[in-house]
Amino acid sequence: MAQVTLRINGYAYTLGCQDGEEKHLEAMGTEVSNRIDGVRAAAGQSGEARMLVMASLLMADEIFELRSKLEAAEAGAVVQPKPDPKLSRKLNRMAKRAEEIAEGLESSPEPG
Repeated sequence: MAQVTLRINGYAYTLGCQDGEEKHLEAMGTEVSNRIDGVRAAAGQSGEARMLVMASLLMADEIFELRSKLEAAEAGAVVQPKPDPKLSRKLNRMAKRAEEIAEGLESSPEPG
């Protein structure tokens, strides 16, 4: 059994894990640490337990949203992607150019 030491909010936590899972555990520890840093930046230094609870709630909220999206996708619901403003502008320019070409064809004399 492997052991990994995580540093979260200035404290060291040594945890056991299956051999080969060390990188995954370290990545999860980094995510928790980043969430704690975000809570501290937004709300200021607070008690260890309170910051862990806040970080946990933020992560739980994200998991809840991801599960909802997954359930909607599995149910066959279409999740609308966010519109891309660059693509919209490009499509508008292309449509305008197509209209200009069509107008040019309509006003040009027919051969013959």
